[in-house]
Amino acid sequence: MLIGAHAILYSNNAEADRAFLRDVLRLSNVDVGGGWLIFALPTSEVAIHPAGNDAKHELYLMCADISDFIELMKRHGIECGPVSDERWGLLTQLQLPGGGQLGVYEPRHPRPKPLSGPKVRRPAAKRGTTRSRMSKREISARRTSATEKSRRR
Repeated sequence: MLIGAHAILYSNNAEADRAFLRDVLRLSNVDVGGGWLIFALPTSEVAIHPAGNDAKHELYLMCADISDFIELMKRHGIECGPVSDERWGLLTQLQLPGGGQLGVYEPRHPRPKPLSGPKVRRPAAKRGTTRSRMSKREISARRTSATEKSRRR
């Protein structure tokens, strides 16, 4: 069924915001071509809130300790707004290099158990190429060989 979610942040300075996610938040990423980076996110959750006619979507990052997070951002020269004490957690807004704001909070609410989705077959490196299939025996032999090599070093 579901294998993940893809969130999009729109930016007036995409390069600066990509560098922030890569260098400051240290999110792992993959370059899908031309410097276009897609970043991995930690375990996520989604909630549905009631809305009127103009429904919108929001993205908040969560952290274990809001004070530690704000201190880390200060060391990187990133401005965070004041912390608001909400029923559901401690919330701050940080200023992205591209000019946008991003909410970050230390949750107080219970967290759902992460999904362990179905295994996803990764596409071949380039279109038109095929991936060879190895038997379980071949995979096991390669792992054993790699382990023995690392022990010799």
